[in-house]
Order: sequence, then C-alpha cells, then structure tokens
Amino acid sequence: MTEALIALTEEQVNQFRTEGYIVIKGLFSQEDIRTIEDTFEEMSHKAVPGYFEPDLSGETDDPLKRYPRVMHPHRFNETSKKYLLHKPVMDVLADLYGEEALAAQSMFYYKPPGSRGQALHQDNFYLQVEPGNCIAAWTAIDAANEENGSLLVVPKTSEHEISCPEIADSTESFTSHFVKPPKDQKAMPVIMDKGDVLFFNGNLIHGSYRNKTKDQFRRAFICHYANASATHISDHYRPLFRQDGTAVDLEINPDGGPCGVEFDMAYPH
Repeated sequence: MTEALIALTEEQVNQFRTEGYIVIKGLFSQEDIRTIEDTFEEMSHKAVPGYFEPDLSGETDDPLKRYPRVMHPHRFNETSKKYLLHKPVMDVLADLYGEEALAAQSMFYYKPPGSRGQALHQDNFYLQVEPGNCIAAWTAIDAANEENGSLLVVPKTSEHEISCPEIADSTESFTSHFVKPPKDQKAMPVIMDKGDVLFFNGNLIHGSYRNKTKDQFRRAFICHYANASATHISDHYRPLFRQDGTAVDLEINPDGGPCGVEFDMAYPH
C-alpha cells in the first residue's frame, strides 16, 4: 500500500477487498449508542412526512407499519448528521477507499419483534456510484443475532456484477427486490454487539433475517458513502457531504443499470 493507513491494518483492508466486508468492533462508544437510541426513540412517536411515516393509530397488525425505517434522517435531524459524519467511521472509510469518503445517505431501522427481513440485494444497484462504488457502514444499535434478524452477507460477492433483481417473497421481505447468489455460494449471518460497525462493498449481496423474537428490537443506524473521486450518483442521494459538513453535488447518473432506464431505481436500500 502506498499511503499510510489511518484506522485499519493492511490485513483488515485486504480482508475487505477479499471478502467484501469487515466488522470493526466497538467503533461507536456506548455513550454514542445511547445518544442515537434516545434520538430515535423520541422520533418514533411522530411522523416526518416523506422520511418517516409510522402508523400511530394502534390498529395495524404489521410491526413495520408502526415502526418503518427512517429515510435520510440527516436531512432533518442534527444528531443523525453528526453520526453520518462520525470521524471514526470516516477514518475507516478513508482507508478502505484510499481517499476521502463522501456521505450520501443515512437510515435508521427499528426492526421490531415479528417484523420481516430484507431479501438479498446489492446497494450500488440503487446508489449507482460511478466511477468507484458505494460502501455501507451498518452500526448495531442493539446486538444483532440470528433470532432478532441479523444481517446476512454472501462472502466474496463484492466482485459480482450488479444484477437486475427478481421479485422477492413478500411474506419474508419488506422490500420487493431479490438477487440470487451465485451457484454454490450461500448467505451467512453477521453476529454483532452494540456499537460494532459492519462495512461492506456496494456489490456485495446481502440481506437480513426476519426478527423471530417476541420482545427484542434489532435497531441499526445505516449510512452509505461514495469515494471522493466519483463523479456520478443516483439523484436520490444528493447532495453528499464531506466530513466537515460541506455539501458536494455529484452529477446525476443517467445509466439505467442492468434493468434498463424504465426500471424503478428509486427504492433505496
């Protein structure tokens, strides 16, 4: 490697390049986790049109209607923007990219008891970062395991081309897209403790289990980034931000991807 690493070892960077993902233990302090918990607990009791629209009637049988994911909370909540640009995360990303990272998206998943998982998919199908790729930073706000719906990854699929998805099983997935893993490659669970962060490549095939518990949430703060040398991204992820909060407005990617321009690319991860 030609440049000095900031946060990782060469072994860790090589693992990311080979496997397509890496878990960094305890990257968020327990104080940071409590701040995020408190922020999204307060947020869960009110709607933010266009970003978070829970069914607060008390009449829904679908836990994900009461606790849907929050999209782009950094656009209206300063705590979310602070942790989107969290220096320990940005330092890891700089090592993985070999250059500065640009923050493109934030999300919060409550994943309440009994909720469906998410079918296997690839992130850069949606973000369309070019040249380069997106990287996700998936922070465990609760410990994640096979019972409460941990993330699933298909190792070594980071070099797998972006695929046009099939239709997912709506009884198990709350999203409609499914990418079939290559033959003889299987999804494996990623077991995480509170404060751990999973970083993974935008081509990596991944998804999540259903939350099979009756009393455990599996909350996660999830952000997506692009490399600073990228010139294009999907319109839904602009503007991007440097670590200092400066906005960066990449060009809109006009490429329809493997499904063509008529396919609905607007369904964010």
